[in-house]
Amino acid sequence: MQSLDTGSFETATSEIYSAAARRSETQSYDYDLFVIGSGPAGQRAAIQAAKLGKRVAVTEMKSVIGGACINTGTIPSKTLREAALHLSGYRERSVYGANYSVKRGITMGDLLYRAEKVIRNEIDVTQHQLQRNHVELFNAHASFSGPHTLSLDLSGNRGRREISAEAIVVSVGTQAPWTDTVEFDGQMIFNSDDILGLEKLPATIAIIGAGVIGCEYASIFATLGVRVTLIDKRNRLLPFIDYELVDTLVHHMRQNRLTLRLGEAVASVETYQHRTGERVRINLESGKRINTEKALYAAGRMGNTEQLNLAAAGIGADERGMIESNEDYQTKVPHIYAVGDVAGFPSLASTGMEQGRHAAAHAFGEAVKSFPKYFPYGIYTIPEISVVGKNEIKLTESGTPYEVGKATYCEIARGQIMGDLTGMLKLLFDIESHKLLGVGILGEGASELVHIGQTVLSFGGTIE
Repeated sequence: MQSLDTGSFETATSEIYSAAARRSETQSYDYDLFVIGSGPAGQRAAIQAAKLGKRVAVTEMKSVIGGACINTGTIPSKTLREAALHLSGYRERSVYGANYSVKRGITMGDLLYRAEKVIRNEIDVTQHQLQRNHVELFNAHASFSGPHTLSLDLSGNRGRREISAEAIVVSVGTQAPWTDTVEFDGQMIFNSDDILGLEKLPATIAIIGAGVIGCEYASIFATLGVRVTLIDKRNRLLPFIDYELVDTLVHHMRQNRLTLRLGEAVASVETYQHRTGERVRINLESGKRINTEKALYAAGRMGNTEQLNLAAAGIGADERGMIESNEDYQTKVPHIYAVGDVAGFPSLASTGMEQGRHAAAHAFGEAVKSFPKYFPYGIYTIPEISVVGKNEIKLTESGTPYEVGKATYCEIARGQIMGDLTGMLKLLFDIESHKLLGVGILGEGASELVHIGQTVLSFGGTIE
């Protein structure tokens, strides 16, 4: 993974920095826009403001830019998924048999080789985009000292710098949560941010938390032949997704020898000595015990706001560290914006990018449109799921009469050719007008195909 050494992090655009400093001497603020955090939302906010001719800077407290999206979250998890699908031969098993695989004895090194290459490329692309748009980049921890002022603790013990900005965008993202009942060591008991640091692929793993992250990693490990136990205190997986798609996913998970423990709360997690070495024991409140080689804690995310000194700016965060904002992503202090994962649901890279662009344009009086009425959700389990519009539960709650149309991949030659016999397309439409109301897809390419449904929904089209 590429590091930004303290000598080169800011010097790459030194001429730009000097020019910005000269301009600031004659203006009331050092910057027109200052962005805290270099993830997708922060990047797009900075670049949008730069394209409007504004003086822009971004600060990143870690040694690499890109935030959790590039370094620990979206990009690594999706790359690991692709590596798992390829090396395990998953896509060809329906043709060549369940025992087929591209490589025997898959290791963490095999998986990480591909992930590290993609991460390095994404960091290079992001850094180049910021530089060519003349965005000043700091490697520093930022905290508010006032509504328009920030203190930057520069990395490498290079001291502190005070800066001011007309508008500020907070895009610090989220981190994996910590709990007093679990002692994390990064190897035996770890969270989703630690995945890339694993030294070996376990034979068994228990995953605590069956949200999007938990389900994605559960299906990845199961595809690699790891015996997975998925634990969640809720009685259903992914309750915001169409129940029939989720039921099909659950059936497929169980076929891959994945064990579900739903409606179960975790009382404690501990390590113990077994004759085969150190292992993990998970004690459930029901009295059940789960013994496993490793445990992944994936119960939600927390906003990275604890050290921002938000009170000095006149804003605050909720109990999960999230910052409330309006439809233009303004906090209760109008010139301070919150975008990306720290702004809460839906916490997607694509929505974060649009939020960043919107906030930057709004800050400088540019006409902007809010989000479209319909936008899709993609969940990269194996098989993947994507949905857009209403589901059956929402339509029933609203008293909307509807009909269901379904097709399965196994009935289509394309599904046979791809080797995906589990896929399904589900269309919900109005009985009288035939207007499309919702689309759900499970299977190969679901997150790409769903955009056709999004387009039809957005233009009020019918199933014809």
